[in-house]
Amino acid sequence: MNIKETSAIIESVLFANGEPISLQKLCEILEMDKSSLCSLLTKISDEYILDDSRGIKLVKLEDKYQLCTKEEYSEHIKKALDHRRNVVLSPAALEVLAIIAYNQPVTRAYIEQIRGVECSAVIVNLIDKALVEEKGRLDAPGRPLLYGTTANFLRCFGISTLADLPDLPELLDNQQISIEE
Repeated sequence: MNIKETSAIIESVLFANGEPISLQKLCEILEMDKSSLCSLLTKISDEYILDDSRGIKLVKLEDKYQLCTKEEYSEHIKKALDHRRNVVLSPAALEVLAIIAYNQPVTRAYIEQIRGVECSAVIVNLIDKALVEEKGRLDAPGRPLLYGTTANFLRCFGISTLADLPDLPELLDNQQISIEE
């Protein structure tokens, strides 16, 4: 493995991890000795410092390393991350999201019939989080809204398409549930 490829691997690992990684762990990943890896990390760090066109830098935190953004771009980063908060979904939100993901496009009435409770607030919450969106209207009396998942849903759950969703467990005795709109 050459220096350029090893540098690319280091950048990839640090970027993908997001958190600081210890020098020891990097040595294990790259199967390198500490002194060689330290000199390579210093070289990478210097390249980031010398290249003003880069928005990131390599930071050493005790015996750990991390890729970080440069301070001069902090205002832009704050604006970009303002809507991205680490939010935990409630069990109700997860249930509604699963119903929508596996059956989309669906109406609110369909979701409520499966869950047995009113779901308007949960749906609005999922729309606010950009996990669900309106997909049109059902051609039926009252023309109820249809809901489906978004590209953000796929990104958040680490899947490329809805086909990547795990299969639903079989119903007991292969019973079918029939739900009418």
